[in-house]
Amino acid sequence: MLQNKFLLLAGFSLLVVLMLLVDLGLFHKKTKSIDIREALLMSGFWIAIALAFNVGLYFWMGSEVALQFLAGYLLEKSLSVDNLFVFLLIFSYFRVATNYQYKVLFWGIIGALVMRAIFIGLGTALISRFHWVMYLFGAFLVYTGIKLGLSKDDDEEIQPENNPFVRVFKRFFPITGKFHEDHFFISKEGRLFATPLFIVLIIVETTDLVFALDSIPAVFGVSSDPFVVYTSNIFAILGLRALYFALAGIMNLFHYLKVGLSIVLTFIGAKMLLSGYYKVPILIALAVIAVVLGLSILASLVFPSPNEIATEQKTLVQTRLRSQDEDNRS
Repeated sequence: MLQNKFLLLAGFSLLVVLMLLVDLGLFHKKTKSIDIREALLMSGFWIAIALAFNVGLYFWMGSEVALQFLAGYLLEKSLSVDNLFVFLLIFSYFRVATNYQYKVLFWGIIGALVMRAIFIGLGTALISRFHWVMYLFGAFLVYTGIKLGLSKDDDEEIQPENNPFVRVFKRFFPITGKFHEDHFFISKEGRLFATPLFIVLIIVETTDLVFALDSIPAVFGVSSDPFVVYTSNIFAILGLRALYFALAGIMNLFHYLKVGLSIVLTFIGAKMLLSGYYKVPILIALAVIAVVLGLSILASLVFPSPNEIATEQKTLVQTRLRSQDEDNRS
């Protein structure tokens, strides 16, 4: 079993490297905007790769491991969708052009792969030596779930001047006052300057670091196997860029997703707290995650938020006024 996991991990790592090289060197060698059609195709491609990997796990390592991977992947993917709201706020705050956002997300994900590998390694080491860490993770997830459910959209404010990494970086490195296309650094008068795009990258990286503090303990809640935790995390992250561009224009539609994620995180936390007394079967955990998230998305579509209704009414009024103006001119 250990040898099989080592071979799978080696093959998986090789697949990730090859995919990233193809992505950067072939599909997105030149800076360009990504339309919804291309984003949907790319997102579908990454989901198909993850599901194919899941099928491979089923035949190689059995249904239990395959179900754990699927639950972890679904959980991490759902948490990633909620994270995309914050990425959208970051890009909007800095007014980053659409055709430069992909590069920021690409290198942001490279950093995320490294950070999450370190986090998962540390988490595995802690749990293997100190089993009570599982209860600590569980309590943290219950707290996070409740806090997420009680938080308001207004709480998500971008304050880059308060980011400690940005503040330290500014002390030691000069920064230009404007963007220079898609460059992170430029040379000017014999000195190397960072551009605001690099500041955006720092904020995206540190934001993902905070997200990892929630998502990685959550995946440990459905599987204690570091291989399953790592692969499900990485596959969810690899499709994050495409998912961002596919959902960027309609993210406001999923206003109840936060409620669903709150319930799921609280459930996973409770599952970890009860693990010493009762182990929830992975099939039941997967069903709870899928049903809760599915209902939250369905509720978002059936019951639009007041902001969406106000926006639609404003658009309708503007359309009517424009039509009346055109009629008067004719």
